Amino acid sequence: MDEHLIEFSEALRTVAKALRRAAEGKASAQAEAAEWKRRYELERTRNIQMERKVSGNNNCEMLQHWWIRSSLDNAMDMLRIMLPCLFFWEVGKEQNKRIAEARMAEQFSAEKNGDIDCERVKNSDNQSMLQNESNEYSETGCMKHGIWSHEVLRDRESDSNSNADRNKIMRKASFKLSWWCNGENGDQHKHDIVSFERGNITTAERSSKQISLKWESDPQTVLILTKPNSVSVRILCVQMVRWLRERKKLNVYVEPRVKVELVAESSNFSYVQTWKDDSEISHLHMKVDLVITLGGDGTVLWAASMFKGPVPPIVPFSLGSLGFMTPFHSEHFKDCLDSVLRGPISITLRHRLLCRVVRDAAKNEYETEEPFLVLNEVTIDRGISSYLTNLECYCDNSFVTCVQGDGLILSTTSGSTAYSLAAGGSMVHPQVPGILFTPICPHSLSFRPLILPEHVTVRIMVPFNSRSPAWASFDGKDRKLLAAGDALLCSMAPWPVPTACQVDSTNDFLRSIHDGLHWNLRKTQSFDGPRDRDL
Repeated sequence: MDEHLIEFSEALRTVAKALRRAAEGKASAQAEAAEWKRRYELERTRNIQMERKVSGNNNCEMLQHWWIRSSLDNAMDMLRIMLPCLFFWEVGKEQNKRIAEARMAEQFSAEKNGDIDCERVKNSDNQSMLQNESNEYSETGCMKHGIWSHEVLRDRESDSNSNADRNKIMRKASFKLSWWCNGENGDQHKHDIVSFERGNITTAERSSKQISLKWESDPQTVLILTKPNSVSVRILCVQMVRWLRERKKLNVYVEPRVKVELVAESSNFSYVQTWKDDSEISHLHMKVDLVITLGGDGTVLWAASMFKGPVPPIVPFSLGSLGFMTPFHSEHFKDCLDSVLRGPISITLRHRLLCRVVRDAAKNEYETEEPFLVLNEVTIDRGISSYLTNLECYCDNSFVTCVQGDGLILSTTSGSTAYSLAAGGSMVHPQVPGILFTPICPHSLSFRPLILPEHVTVRIMVPFNSRSPAWASFDGKDRKLLAAGDALLCSMAPWPVPTACQVDSTNDFLRSIHDGLHWNLRKTQSFDGPRDRDL
């Protein structure tokens, strides 16, 4: 009986393995079917775009053919006018030739024995003159058509004489560089940073100085955003609003919450402007010349999230904890704002990521939900699930890797000192355009972080054989559930966030990691210890 039970248990184990393999095969087949479906929709969208382009090109070709036909008709009309003129000119030339021959015959008849020799001499002279004229005509005529030229003839004669002249004819092959974009709907913005001439590629010269902002006209309107529930921030806001209005004669915008606090402080703040609903926020960039933030890095993130398109220059004051993006100190806000309003100022263009969620039921990648703009990072994690996160990662439709761990971070270079740094990512200068690819606690010893270029589109997909869904959060908020088959697309947004610098971008960045993180801080080695012997 024991042997039968062992055989039965082994048979059940074999059946379980077969069922597990069948389930995995089904999941992989579903994933492959979804991938082929996505490729089919993408190819279909591309074909539709190509048909539109071809129809546009056909119109251009029709206009080109019409122009060619009209040009040919005009040329035929010119030939109809010129042919009779050429005919009469040839007839007149033939008559002149006959008259000249008649005169020559009369002269030949008047002469006697010496006529033959003289005729031979004249014929030889005429032949030499005609030959010279034909040579000159061939040279000038061919030169007009661009076939021959005196320079080319001289170069050819000199080629047989010296090697130095041969190098003059040798020319380096020329070529043309062009940028490719992912279709017309792609939000890719290429920068012309490469120059090429005579086959030599060189990167365009980038200034060693930082980016500078110079006002062409004086700023008129300022928006002040403050950290809530802070007494020191509220006191500073009151002082700053009064100084900007009385001394600088500027229009001041604040949040509705802040205006209530200011009016409760004093009725003299009735001139402060605000907005009534969220629909007016989308037009703030058309009214506001400058944004002032009073708080920490979170306040800067909040200010950036308010603008879904272009962002006005931001002057961030440090009233928080770390302050990687807030270089200005509140004690000297008058001098700081005075220099900023007078200009010019150094700014840091902080790139943002444009994130879109594509559901499994979507027909193509352009059928997405409302996009998100993140200044720090987008995080895909396993949430409350106890299973490992299973994510398939693609870069411009090229497979990158499969993430199995707690999750993945797609960060900007401004967010390299935030969650990405805590997960083991590198610190990157904020003006370096790129996307940081940092895993969160990967179950692999060889999974190292990556830094991808700015022009790529990263696609994170939850496969159908995943044990649990994933969760995506954008700058720590707006969490979205990603079920099996859903995908997250991330690319560089075309609207950076310009933040004012106290000194310049590099100086502020290095000072922030030194002061905020105490980067590479250790005691200096004592000089009076043992030393190497002199060689």
